[in-house]
Amino acid sequence: MRYLLLLALCAVLIILLVGCDEMTHQPRYQAAGPGRLFPDGKAMQAPPAGAVAQDDPARAAALDRRPAMSAALLARGRQRYDIYCSPCHDVAGTGHGAVPARGFPAPPSLHEPRLVQAPSRYFVEVITSGHGVMYSYADRVAPADRWAIAAYIRALQLSRNAPADALEATDRAKLDGAKLDGAKLGGAKLDGGPP
Repeated sequence: MRYLLLLALCAVLIILLVGCDEMTHQPRYQAAGPGRLFPDGKAMQAPPAGAVAQDDPARAAALDRRPAMSAALLARGRQRYDIYCSPCHDVAGTGHGAVPARGFPAPPSLHEPRLVQAPSRYFVEVITSGHGVMYSYADRVAPADRWAIAAYIRALQLSRNAPADALEATDRAKLDGAKLDGAKLGGAKLDGGPP
């Protein structure tokens, strides 16, 4: 008897829920109609300042045009890389950032041969669409900044394998001095950490 009563109660509740279709019949404004909610009396409002349409042609064009290399572009790329990329890729691009250190899957090193040989557009596309467990940064990083980050990644890759004899004499002397200091300390880092 108790089972039948419970079954009847469930049937009544289901019938009541099916009959409750207020979501499709709720009051709403028509897109081009009047709207008393807004001061100008129109339902359709202009987008707020700074809003960007997904299909904005200017943003799409910025992705197609690779900017000329400059010190300002590299500085902007470094700034954006430090903000958006270094938490996972670290400041040197080795993939040992703070996020993977806490258990998230480690990204590849930007110094892997396949990434060194990849075109710069590849990095722009990964920032735009994401790759693997990396989600898209298209809503966070402006198209021009994606190119700046790609340029900075190239600078990181070049700096990692730059021959010492390509440096100016003063920079080479600093590098040689750092090597000597490291040898005197028994190979330990200057900050006191392990080598």
